[in-house]
Amino acid sequence: MNKLSIRNLRFATLGLAFSLILAGCAGDPLESGVDPFAPMIFKEGTTAMPLNPPNKSTLVPFYVSMTTTFKFAIDTDSILVGADGITRYIVVLTSPSGSQQSQYEGIRCDSYQWRLYGTFDNGKWQENPLGTWKEIKRSVPNRYQAALAQGALCDLNTQVKNINTILQSLDPSKFTGGTQPTNSFGIQ
Repeated sequence: MNKLSIRNLRFATLGLAFSLILAGCAGDPLESGVDPFAPMIFKEGTTAMPLNPPNKSTLVPFYVSMTTTFKFAIDTDSILVGADGITRYIVVLTSPSGSQQSQYEGIRCDSYQWRLYGTFDNGKWQENPLGTWKEIKRSVPNRYQAALAQGALCDLNTQVKNINTILQSLDPSKFTGGTQPTNSFGIQ
C-alpha cells in the first residue's frame, strides 16, 4: 500500500469514529433536552366543583388533636384520587357552637400541600378564585389537613391511589391521622 492509501484509510477510520461518537450523542439527554432523571414539573388537572352538598349519610368523622375545639368529617362519596397527584374531597368543619362550614379541598402528598377550591354557601358551591397551594401545618390545633394526609390520603409523600385503602384508613377505629408520629421507642 502506498502512503496516500494509508493516509486516506486513517482519515476514513477517524471520520467513522467521529461519526459514531456524534451518533452516540444524539440520544444523550443533555443533547436532546430530555433528561429522564430530571424532576417532574407539576401540572394540575382541571378541578370541577362538586354538584351536590356534602352527603350526611357518608360523612365520616375523624380525630385531629386534643387541642382542637372543632369537629371534622370527610364526605367519603366526594373523595377523588386524581391522576395529577391530587386527592380531592369535601370536609365539614363544625364549631363548638354547632355551626358548620363545608369546603372542597385537595391534598398533594409529594409536596405536602393543600388547596381550598371552594366553599358551600347558601345552598351552592362557591369557587375560591384566589386558592393557592399552601403548606400543610403539622403543629396547629386545627391541623385537619395533616390528619387526613397522615392518616388516610398519603403514604409518606406518595398519594394513596386505592379508594378502598383510603376508606379503610378513615374507619374511626383505625384512623391514625391525629396521632403524632413516634420513634421506635414510643417517645413522641
